[in-house]
Amino acid sequence: MSKPLVTILGKAVRSIARLRGGGSALPGLVVERIDPDFIKRILSNLSYGVVVISGTNGKTTTTKMVVELLRDQGLKVFTNRTGSNFSRGVAAALLGEINIKGQIDADIAVLELDEAHAISFVDKIPPRYSLILNVMRDQLDRFGEIDHITNLLRHIADVTTEAVVLNREDTRVASIAKSLDNQKVTYFGLEDKLLRLFPGDDNLHNRTTKPHTAVKADVILSKIIGNSASFIINGQKVNTKLKLTGTYNVFNAAAAIALVRTIVGNNLDQTKLINTLSNITPAFGRGEKLSLNGKPIEIVLVKNPSGFQLGLESFSPSGYITMIAINDNYADGRDMSWLWDVNFSSLKKSGVRQVSGIRAFDMALRLSYDEVQIKFTETNIKKALKQFIDSAPKTPKRIFCTYTAMLLIRQELSKITKVEVIK
Repeated sequence: MSKPLVTILGKAVRSIARLRGGGSALPGLVVERIDPDFIKRILSNLSYGVVVISGTNGKTTTTKMVVELLRDQGLKVFTNRTGSNFSRGVAAALLGEINIKGQIDADIAVLELDEAHAISFVDKIPPRYSLILNVMRDQLDRFGEIDHITNLLRHIADVTTEAVVLNREDTRVASIAKSLDNQKVTYFGLEDKLLRLFPGDDNLHNRTTKPHTAVKADVILSKIIGNSASFIINGQKVNTKLKLTGTYNVFNAAAAIALVRTIVGNNLDQTKLINTLSNITPAFGRGEKLSLNGKPIEIVLVKNPSGFQLGLESFSPSGYITMIAINDNYADGRDMSWLWDVNFSSLKKSGVRQVSGIRAFDMALRLSYDEVQIKFTETNIKKALKQFIDSAPKTPKRIFCTYTAMLLIRQELSKITKVEVIK
């Protein structure tokens, strides 16, 4: 099939899928089947090349930050904004950006990629830059053990052609530098006093940490107070207010700054970079704050022990009612045993108003062991969300949810309040 026909067919499938409310990756899957080189052909001529962002937690929000920071530095950026981080998701996103000739108006591609599916992608399209965020236990039924995940991420760094940005505070990520040859390696990190706020998988319950200050980091998160943060950038302290919520998102900001500095180099306008950072909001479902009946309703994605624990520690339950929705669809991971590694005692005083999702009763059982009271349990998320809202219409709300539960919750909320459409 000719290249223009591939593009026309792909765009047609994309339009039909959107009209029917279908998945964001379906058009990409169709295009990849009929033209395996579709992505490579379009991205091969970008002047700044391809950037791959991967790791267990924080990919979507960090990618959003990097894209906005680069755009304000004057670059035209293509990205897979929906968070569909398999190669077919990238192909689907491209279909929305290219013209009928299969051309894209962009200088650089910034792509969030799933750890496992990134391997086949980077083997076909080696990135010029890569950012490795962290390694945590996540979807063990799909990825296997944590050292296997490390090896997947190491491969991304190995095939990167120019520069790799690594998390100094994650021992497994930092060790990736040992296998690299000619790539420039840059680190982002934390001041020692903040280490206990960001536990790795090995010290999730025992917060003893060893500083890695022997390794120099280009960007260091040095302080978090409310909605303000301080960074040390190339030895210079910079203070800024943030619209980002969640301590983990602030650390992701340090990663984004380090990557953008690596890409833009001497042409970087740091004042503009910090101003842009101060206005970036969380990615959809990652601490996203909506308004309902004049009160906030926050959506917090949870998908592994460390992510859920940091979410609970980042958002105080005081003044909020809480809902937890746990699904075990393929995109969530089938194995929900990780819920037993999360400490839910912070919810003991306020309780949980609503538990829902396919694994609602598993979640309810887990909460009972931490003596957290539950008012309602309903496996049907649509019914549960309505019950949750109706139970206290004028009270601020927070929903912790797995990925597919989050998509359904946003879809239902869009019927009653303004929800950003992610294309």
